Amino acid sequence: MSRFAGCTRWVYNQGLAWNEERRAADPAFHLSYSKLCTELLVWKEQNPWLKKTHSQVLQQSLKDLMGGFQKFLKGLSAFPKKHKKFVTTDSFRFPQGFKIDEGRRQIYLPSIGWVKYKRSRFIQGKAKNVTVSRQADGWYVSIQTEYEMEPPKHAGDSVGIDMGCVRFCTLSDGTFFEPCGALKKQLKKLAWMQRRLARMQKFGKNWRKQKPRLQGFISISPMSVVISSKRSR
Repeated sequence: MSRFAGCTRWVYNQGLAWNEERRAADPAFHLSYSKLCTELLVWKEQNPWLKKTHSQVLQQSLKDLMGGFQKFLKGLSAFPKKHKKFVTTDSFRFPQGFKIDEGRRQIYLPSIGWVKYKRSRFIQGKAKNVTVSRQADGWYVSIQTEYEMEPPKHAGDSVGIDMGCVRFCTLSDGTFFEPCGALKKQLKKLAWMQRRLARMQKFGKNWRKQKPRLQGFISISPMSVVISSKRSR
């Protein structure tokens, strides 16, 4: 999966750089998805390791790039930026070819195979695409579905919820909940981990083990996940 995410990031950055080169040579050049797909074939011949990644995954990366350009031209977002390792979330998407076995809690990803997953909810409707992304504590799969939904009917005592900073949340009836103070509780442990790393020999064996834990990329319960997920637990 790391290879898929890396190839996806490389193709996205390559498409962005290729567009800048063409625009510099010809200001009247207009980028299109078909032109990017044509260049993708050239990149595969120049870099055979790209062929090990499913073609649909790479094509979806180019579609994301085109979507970024279209949003920029409409004034909805900034100009697309280069995706950086450990900064941009690693992810890739399958528009088709995947299979889901809810009974066995397994999902089939083309060129990867059957993978077990922990189900957070049952799937409703027809699955349209699957996105695999890496968070600090592991890999997550998001399944986009399509189904008919009836307009919600609110009955009984309904209240509005306002999430805040001073207070965790305030209800429309005046009830409020104090913040859990997740950041303050975890900062002490985070500072201890940073001091421990500072005392280690740089690039030593223990240093290489401690640094990923601090960054939150390898540890089973990384600090970044603990702090960020407190409000949702």
